[in-house]
Amino acid sequence: MPVSPIGGLGAVANVAPTGYLTDALEPGRADGGASFGVSLASAVDGLASAQQKSSTLAVQAVTGQLEDIHDYTIAATEAQVALELTAAVRNKAVDAFTEIMRMQA
Repeated sequence: MPVSPIGGLGAVANVAPTGYLTDALEPGRADGGASFGVSLASAVDGLASAQQKSSTLAVQAVTGQLEDIHDYTIAATEAQVALELTAAVRNKAVDAFTEIMRMQA
């Protein structure tokens, strides 16, 4: 069976833009969905909250005010995992940006 050549980009010239990226970056989308920026900001706020909770429990553990050391251990581990996840997402975003900048126009 012969292979037909692939047409140029003119075949897709009449395709309307979906607005996917625009919708994802707009905080007040019409469909009520959360934007990526808002989600990212809330994730960073959650990380800061987890680290603050861990620090507070660490001080309580050192001063003898903490009754159950497991609470501190769990909070510290949650903060560590959240920080590692945030760093991994940031690294992937930087890699993606770098790759986009390497593309030729």
